[in-house]
Amino acid sequence: MPILLHPDPRLKKLCAPVDDLSDSLRVLADDMLETMYDAPGVGLAAPQVGQLVRLFVLDCIKEEGEEARPMVMFNPEIVAASEEMNVYEEGCLSIPEHYAEVKRPKVVDVRWLDRDGREQTDTFDGLWATCFQHELDHLNGKLFIDHIGAMKRQMITRKMQKLKREQARA
Repeated sequence: MPILLHPDPRLKKLCAPVDDLSDSLRVLADDMLETMYDAPGVGLAAPQVGQLVRLFVLDCIKEEGEEARPMVMFNPEIVAASEEMNVYEEGCLSIPEHYAEVKRPKVVDVRWLDRDGREQTDTFDGLWATCFQHELDHLNGKLFIDHIGAMKRQMITRKMQKLKREQARA
């Protein structure tokens, strides 16, 4: 699936909750997982592929030889977050080759519906917690660059506009 690049107005929209878990949404989730792995990335939210629904996929297993842990999350939410914070250098498939340190809660308790419509809960720590929060931001119309200083955000946005102009000419 093509991944939308910043700036795109769809990346700044609030996504609608999933009321009815249809087969077409399951297919979308499967296609998103394939796209995420192909990119390669550790998370992908529905608005990044032009779908304004509360869905994202994750797999933060990065170690060679470790078994993949693909997760499909409909209507994800944070139930509780630690006061202890963590700083990770984040990137985004919609903002390729740009990274910034973002401070977020180190541990989050989360709830979501899996691809079969069953409610799931878990506690995520470290990279998993950061990824969950990053992808949840996407569903709320926020990008990781919204967490950094205005000057750096504007510089990245200008570079992305230039990249999109160059791609349009190619």
